[in-house]
Amino acid sequence: MSDAERKPVRSIQTPMRLTYHYTAGIATSRFLHGIAEGRILGQRCPVCTKVYVPPRGSCPRCAVATEEEVHVSDRGTILTFAIVRVPSENLDVPLPFACVHVLLDGADVPFFSVVQGCPLDEVRIGMRVAAAWVEPDRLAPTLQSIRWFEPTGEPDVPFDQLREHL
Repeated sequence: MSDAERKPVRSIQTPMRLTYHYTAGIATSRFLHGIAEGRILGQRCPVCTKVYVPPRGSCPRCAVATEEEVHVSDRGTILTFAIVRVPSENLDVPLPFACVHVLLDGADVPFFSVVQGCPLDEVRIGMRVAAAWVEPDRLAPTLQSIRWFEPTGEPDVPFDQLREHL
């Protein structure tokens, strides 16, 4: 055996591609059809009364079906954020940008999105933001119908009012 054959293999490059086919289901389909109409829909748990957006069809805490549909606002409050400096082929947002969890008014769990329209050093927990939708003729049953969220200029929500959602 030669010296080259005795050396340990340190890496292997294997080109691969994974393709996923996802069936939205009833709750997510209704949510996405609402997005195509410029509305955000959630579902309320009949036991704990929490409103989930996007709806899951069941409450993860109570393990019961969620059927009551709830319209929630496209305005909300930033609960947490991260500054992203690494590109992604799935986002058409210039780097760097702020990735956020927004607690939409009327919802009990945060909604994942991006903030634009202000310097990154101004993004903060408690900041009020609103969805920036695509033009009405471009609305479709996809989360890309909400381009991002932008600051509203409203006063920040105090941390004590957000604590239970973190």
